Amino acid sequence: MKYLVIVGIFIVFDIIAFILYGLDKSKAEKHAWRTPEAVLLWMSVPGGIGAFVGMKAFHHKTKKWYFNLVAGLFALIQAAIIGFIVYCICKFGADFSF
Repeated sequence: MKYLVIVGIFIVFDIIAFILYGLDKSKAEKHAWRTPEAVLLWMSVPGGIGAFVGMKAFHHKTKKWYFNLVAGLFALIQAAIIGFIVYCICKFGADFSF
């Protein structure tokens, strides 16, 4: 059960990161106050999948190599962690431990 909480936390951060990229793109088009790049990059750490999908969906920050690197790397790490948790739950049941 505790591992499902970890997946839930990832999902929450993914949603927040996705929304941040969408809001920043909208603000960029309106020439309004923007979300600092550091915030967007740091949100890629816990919300890698959401940040990466947000970049691609909103076509935002896709030309900056470091955004592609950071968001892509943490999306892969997050996907691997979630995949491992799902695999362990399927193989050993919800109460597995290391």
